Amino acid sequence: MGTAAAPRRFCRCACFCSENLYVARYGLHVRFRSEQQLRQDYEPILRSRGCVSPKDFQQLLGELEQEVERRRRLGPESAARKALIASSYRPARPEVYNLLQEAALAPEFLAAAEYSASSGADLKGLLQRLETVSEEKRIYRLPVFTAPFCQALLEELEHFEQSDMPKGRPNTMNNYGVLLHELGLDEPLVTPLRERFLQPLMALLYPDCGGGWLDSHRAFVVKYAPGQDRELGCHYDNAELTLNVSLGKAFTGGALYFGDLFQVPSTLAKPLEVEHVVGQGLLHRGGQLHGARPLGTGERWNLVVWLRASAVRNRLCPMCCRKPDLVDDEGFGDGFTREEPATVDVCALT
Repeated sequence: MGTAAAPRRFCRCACFCSENLYVARYGLHVRFRSEQQLRQDYEPILRSRGCVSPKDFQQLLGELEQEVERRRRLGPESAARKALIASSYRPARPEVYNLLQEAALAPEFLAAAEYSASSGADLKGLLQRLETVSEEKRIYRLPVFTAPFCQALLEELEHFEQSDMPKGRPNTMNNYGVLLHELGLDEPLVTPLRERFLQPLMALLYPDCGGGWLDSHRAFVVKYAPGQDRELGCHYDNAELTLNVSLGKAFTGGALYFGDLFQVPSTLAKPLEVEHVVGQGLLHRGGQLHGARPLGTGERWNLVVWLRASAVRNRLCPMCCRKPDLVDDEGFGDGFTREEPATVDVCALT
């Protein structure tokens, strides 16, 4: 009798604790290894953005040291929160924790995914089934979830937000929202969404970015509201590809803006602005520079799924742009593995 294969172990790159630390007050991502290095690398630009006095710099130094420590504790603390939520939290909409059903998905999304998985499917045929927001930047849009499912998911997220359960930050730039793996929605919702529906779509849209080899993800919901996060600075995602779905509610402002790929020296003098459409998802490359304009009124909730392909990132970490220095991590980690998937033709991805 054969034995089951051991589950794959995912890792993060050691750079997670030193690279791309976001300083919201100065609108800057920095590398931080020591006070001397910080001064040497960033003192001129920090001064130009208002970090002028010794007190300003010491405050910044303290914040960066706290962020490094937070990142070091992140894996075990996230696992502890997930365990507590699983044992103690009572959902308001338990049906959203059921295995993803096609009834939750928009007909247009189902049709595009079904076409992408069919024999003879090609990019030209797929593009007839979705909206091309920017051919140059390869940004696309299509409905993802039905309105009833968006409403049910939002009600559950708000119920969790109002509970006394512990909550982790969605990422280093957003302070309000929910990590879906901690809430227990990775396995029933996001994993089948990636494996059954997004994988064939992304394989046709982004074959050069690992779209056909997606093997992990990081999914979270971000919330923008008065008195909380209202906008998002320019950045790129720690992902090969990204799905960003507007869940609601009623709001004005908050449009996304897109520049070039982060590897391409450029300015954001004339970025492409894209308005949110509730229920619809934007697909783009993770390395595409982007941000969010200030919210006007109301509340905006978005589901963001960072889609990762270890066949791509195992060779080059997108955050430090070096071969990753692997550290074992919880769950999907940051999508790195210690071995290449045996079936990947790496040459086809270069």
